[in-house]
Amino acid sequence: MIAREKQLDDALVTVVVTHRVPADQGDAFLEWHKKVVEKESKYPGFRGSEVFRPIEGLQDDWVIAYKFDTAEHLDAWLVSEHRRELLEDPRFGDFKLRKIDHSFGNWFAFGDSAQPPPSNFKTSIAVWMGLYPTVVFLTVLTAPLGMPLWLGMLVGNFLSSFTMSYFTMSYYGNHILKWWLKPSPDARQPSTNIRGLLLVLAINAAWALVFYLVTVKFWSLP
Repeated sequence: MIAREKQLDDALVTVVVTHRVPADQGDAFLEWHKKVVEKESKYPGFRGSEVFRPIEGLQDDWVIAYKFDTAEHLDAWLVSEHRRELLEDPRFGDFKLRKIDHSFGNWFAFGDSAQPPPSNFKTSIAVWMGLYPTVVFLTVLTAPLGMPLWLGMLVGNFLSSFTMSYFTMSYYGNHILKWWLKPSPDARQPSTNIRGLLLVLAINAAWALVFYLVTVKFWSLP
């Protein structure tokens, strides 16, 4: 009844839709969802969908995750006439939609469903900008502990993952680069993309100079 993803693929793009459905319309909603999947599965790039029922006391809404191989294929479905016709059913028109690029999980979830997620190239460059200072700072902080390489890398990677998820990308990377990662529809191209890339290079060059001065000229790692 529900098409499910058979293979884990981090490159998939997912749209998560929450529907507020009347309590007595659960079965009708599932029948409606079957029609959605039948239409959706005929579109290029469709990789499956999952339905999550309401959980009393925890989750009031029905949640559906639709998966596509690329943002372009997902957008083709989202703006399609078939989807528009299905959403005309007044019983299930109360919903919220959010797109997620799984390349780096929620690091680039801006909460704006009107645009496709950033490309893999842009997210990789943004992660590079965030990862470099994060790793150097953590290396400097943990160096006095004198851990062997294998243990230092294990601890460092653990700390880096959490720092990137909860601080670096939220308050540094995305804050600086949102205009480049998800430019406005009227942004001039390719000048916007070029300026964003040059900004990343300049920021990392500045960090490199700071770290060189700190760790070579003024202080050295133990």
